[in-house]
Amino acid sequence: MDTFLVAHHNIYTRVPALFDVLWREGGVLSETTRLCAFIHTRLAMAITHFIAFTGLLAIAQAANPTHYPPSQSSINNFTVVLNGTGAPGIFNSSTSPDSVYGVYNWCNMPHVRKREYKTPPKNYTLEYVEVIQRHHKRTPYASNTFFKEDVSWSCGGEGARNGAESAKGASSNVPSVQWQALSDSTNPWVNTVGPGFVNSTCQFPQITSSGLDDSVTHGNDLRSVYFPRLSLSSKFDSNKVSIRVTNNVITSQVASGLLAGLFPTLSSSSNIPVQIQSSTYDSLEPTYSCPKANTLKSQFTTGADGAVWQTHLTAVKSLYAKLDSVSGIDPTDGGWHASLDHYYDNLSAKQCHEKKLPCSLNDTSLCVSQDEANTVYRLGSYEYSYLYRDAPLSTTYSVLKYGAWMLELKAHIQAHIDGTSEVKYLHNIAHDGSISPLLGFLQIEQMVWPGMGSEVVFELYSSGSKKSKQNSIRVLWSGQPMHTSTPLGVLDMVPVEDFFAYIDSMVGSGSELLAACNS
Repeated sequence: MDTFLVAHHNIYTRVPALFDVLWREGGVLSETTRLCAFIHTRLAMAITHFIAFTGLLAIAQAANPTHYPPSQSSINNFTVVLNGTGAPGIFNSSTSPDSVYGVYNWCNMPHVRKREYKTPPKNYTLEYVEVIQRHHKRTPYASNTFFKEDVSWSCGGEGARNGAESAKGASSNVPSVQWQALSDSTNPWVNTVGPGFVNSTCQFPQITSSGLDDSVTHGNDLRSVYFPRLSLSSKFDSNKVSIRVTNNVITSQVASGLLAGLFPTLSSSSNIPVQIQSSTYDSLEPTYSCPKANTLKSQFTTGADGAVWQTHLTAVKSLYAKLDSVSGIDPTDGGWHASLDHYYDNLSAKQCHEKKLPCSLNDTSLCVSQDEANTVYRLGSYEYSYLYRDAPLSTTYSVLKYGAWMLELKAHIQAHIDGTSEVKYLHNIAHDGSISPLLGFLQIEQMVWPGMGSEVVFELYSSGSKKSKQNSIRVLWSGQPMHTSTPLGVLDMVPVEDFFAYIDSMVGSGSELLAACNS
């Protein structure tokens, strides 16, 4: 019986995907065929419910979730990406005009705002909100800077504050300190890594002053939408509101700006507790050990199933040659040539902060053109679409990478439904390496590289009477209901049971996820 159910679960959950592929490939489906697809979808959901309820899901999932391919677009069509023109969005400003708000803006992605927010019908009551966002804009990572940059980057008088404080006694009221980078030529190791941005006082990375401003605005916008609807006070209450960060300090830097927006009465001397998991098992960044996920990624990039990935790298060799000639990066450097990630971060960080594109220090007439930068940006989104949505194994990879956080999300929602948690608003500040597998787990219809401040919001609603109360989930991406390729379709007022069943069908239990990661 167990084997029968699991086998039919796998069959029924894959049939709708087949119909979907036929439709996207231009096939003409009759009304009867579309009806069959709908029936198969409902059967898949019913079997998923039963398997989840009986605990049989462990047999089927975590190591083998159903992959629903994304839609075809200019993002994942390599011919269009390679031969196209223009940037795939805004890359030179945090500001998106109101008339086009919602378009892709790498420097400051669209998020929930009062102006665009769509309030559900009056019979729905907002009960709980959980937000997960990428940090806001920053300096590039040191590993993504050239040996010697041709532009300056100063952070004098700005940056992260550090220090400690005791609960009582002389050390209960001490000042904080602010890091200012130091490069001393008498240290013989200084010249072995290069100056990068010469004489810079910045950390690489650190949230910049404009990135911190974006964080404040983000918090203000979320407060204006959610605090009235959740009856939250303008005073921080840790019983009602929770903030979580990763072990990377830039998420705590964003938290300070976000909190200033969420709670404008807070002062610079306020001490707000934020939650953080050990780097040994953090689910948010994520940093927990999952060898199977690493093996899978290698398999569909550099391994036996990596033909698509390897072909795209071969096709951009001429672009790499030009970029290397400007940057001075060794063409044999594996880190810089395994993907466009390093060049993408370097160029976009500069343009988001209104710095010019780089020129060679040896030949100042040899520069990266805007067209070449735009090609890098198109290729970056193509790569992320492949890694987290297009590759057939990408869904399993995403589930293994972000399954733990999804199980936590489910537990948070369930706790609120059960009345065992008072928290009404939980805000997670994370990274592109967090948002990407989350989008892969939910199987968003069109994947992009999550830009600065990218946001996914999970809203829990209740409707009906106390005797027949129903709970629904709405998931917002860039401020609007998320479109997925799964049988759930648009995640707009999805019955919570269906949403939980989807999570169960993908990841199973925590113990099964742990076993799958180590299989």
